[in-house]
Amino acid sequence: MSRLRLLLSVGEPAGIGPDLCVSLAQHMLPPLVLIGDIDCLRHRAIQLGIPVAFAPWSPEQGWPENNQTLSVWPITLPHSCRAGQLDPANAPAVLEGLDRAVSLLQAGLADALVTGPIHKGVINDAGIAFSGHTEYLAARCGQGEVLMLLAGRGLRVALATTHLPLRDVAAAINATDLERSLRLLQQGLRQDFGLAEPRIRVTGLNPHAGEGGHLGREEIDIIAPVIGKLQGEGWAITGPWPADTLFTPRFLEDTDAVLAMYHDQGLPVLKYHAFGEAVNITLGLPIVRTSVDHGTALDLAGSGRAEIHSLLHAIQAAAEIVRQRRLSSS
Repeated sequence: MSRLRLLLSVGEPAGIGPDLCVSLAQHMLPPLVLIGDIDCLRHRAIQLGIPVAFAPWSPEQGWPENNQTLSVWPITLPHSCRAGQLDPANAPAVLEGLDRAVSLLQAGLADALVTGPIHKGVINDAGIAFSGHTEYLAARCGQGEVLMLLAGRGLRVALATTHLPLRDVAAAINATDLERSLRLLQQGLRQDFGLAEPRIRVTGLNPHAGEGGHLGREEIDIIAPVIGKLQGEGWAITGPWPADTLFTPRFLEDTDAVLAMYHDQGLPVLKYHAFGEAVNITLGLPIVRTSVDHGTALDLAGSGRAEIHSLLHAIQAAAEIVRQRRLSSS
């Protein structure tokens, strides 16, 4: 089996992304290529007191043999970067890194992308409409149907809706999109995790899963019929379950994944359970993409207090998904 070729986008340069990337020099990892500003990385390494050498890289060079020197596909920031201080002028360079990575992956010259944390607000402040990595990468890949999944310590939680204001969530729950999300989830669990018959539980939208219609009818009119249809196809799927009781050991012990209706219904539980070790995985893309489970942590940038564990888990997960896909296609 050929070796793995992993790309890592540094993310928001003012955040902890550069801290985490330079810290990789202290870990034994498969050879990977960073995408970011090499001067920013070098300055952050000096600030943190981490001895590491950097080497500019380009696709024409072939893949690096090791990580004793960190290979960087350089992108020059318009403005010099200072830890903890956002600058909208640098936002286009952050997105350029994602664009380059997707192009390389689509050309078959890399196997997976691990993304460092980005700051949605500063990208929007730069006048660029942006709602998140998941949506941006889907558009960049020409893929309209994707699903956000976070996984950690044996718990997997996918989201029927992602970065929406809470007031818009109920209107976004419909049978067509819900069925599409569940099919993406089943396909991803089979393809990327090797689960032949994944066991899926689905939350309700409303408190107590609607209380028989007294607290909302989405469960009766939308969620339950979709689940029933998939059960009729032989799926191991149940619901809609009240979210406040579904996320307990008794229910989760025989569950491979949960589909939650919205971001802050499912992810607080996942992050309480596995924060710092969880991985964000985008299902449905033609490329492999994983990410950390945290944000840019501007207050920690340059301090030496940023934890690298989630990034290490994201790198490991990307490698495992690539291997699983190779096995399933061989």
